[in-house]
Amino acid sequence: MNKNNVMVFVQQDDGVVADVSIELLCKARELADSLHVSVEAAFLGDKLAAAAKALLAYKVDRVNLMQSEHLAHYTPLPYTQVMVDLIKEREPQIVLYGATTTGRDLGPRIASALKVGLTADCTDLQIGDHELGGTTYKNILYQIRPAFGGNIIATIVSPEKKPQMATVREGVMKLTAQEPGYKGEVIEYKPGIGVDLLVSQILESVREEKTVNLKGAQIIVAGGMGAGSKEGFDQIVKLAQALNAEVGASRAAVDAGWVNKAHQVGQTGTTVRPKLYIACGISGSIQHRAGMAESSRIIAINSDPQAPIFQIAHYGIIGDLKDVIPAFIKAYKNKA
Repeated sequence: MNKNNVMVFVQQDDGVVADVSIELLCKARELADSLHVSVEAAFLGDKLAAAAKALLAYKVDRVNLMQSEHLAHYTPLPYTQVMVDLIKEREPQIVLYGATTTGRDLGPRIASALKVGLTADCTDLQIGDHELGGTTYKNILYQIRPAFGGNIIATIVSPEKKPQMATVREGVMKLTAQEPGYKGEVIEYKPGIGVDLLVSQILESVREEKTVNLKGAQIIVAGGMGAGSKEGFDQIVKLAQALNAEVGASRAAVDAGWVNKAHQVGQTGTTVRPKLYIACGISGSIQHRAGMAESSRIIAINSDPQAPIFQIAHYGIIGDLKDVIPAFIKAYKNKA
């Protein structure tokens, strides 16, 4: 198979593939199609044969399966060496990682070893041309991410060296339909891992189940500074309970201590696409809109008729939350 492909590091935890890795495989397919190249997955772990085969349905042309008992769980040195060796052999032009704790640790290590660039926490990826010093670089990766505290969107390129590498935030890339009969291949490696790389081991792993599932929610009721206080935000929680919805929040509401960060929607929180998003007392800054603008239906409740949130809302209610939310709940319960 030709080199110069688009590669995705597929993260797994206890054999379960991370959601962000699936999202990246879908995006990689789009990028690869525009470049007329193939999609490869780098899949590290142990006893992953069935999971590796399942990846092919995401239109992956080649799964590079690296299996060893020493790769069962992420440890920095073995993973870095195995990935560096694979990248040197396969020579991809693009390598993508999820912006998870694992991806944020592994990506920079690989970039340092290969002496290439890496853009962190991207929210979009595109292919385009770039001119530098009189030279035009064709079909390079535009690595797009918020900068200066989210006040601007920066497009970063690293055209002079390959692979071009980026970590990408969870939830920002759309999932595409699987193709169960896709004709890809799984190529298994038995990586040699020297004892000098086994300087750390996992003694205990403690996991905490998520209590908030914003990504999977069909309805989200989100509150911002317009709630006025913790007591005011509690009204938003009551509306969410009445609608059997998840509670979301703007960064300002989280920073105010009214709700924990797991509920934050936006560039520095979670990107969501529910069927219904109700924005209560949220002004609609560009940072917040970046995380919810693709919701199927948006209802905005705000006392300021000039609030930017009304620019993207399908329905707008101008009024005080203390009056609107109780009326909203009453109307819903009467109809129900």
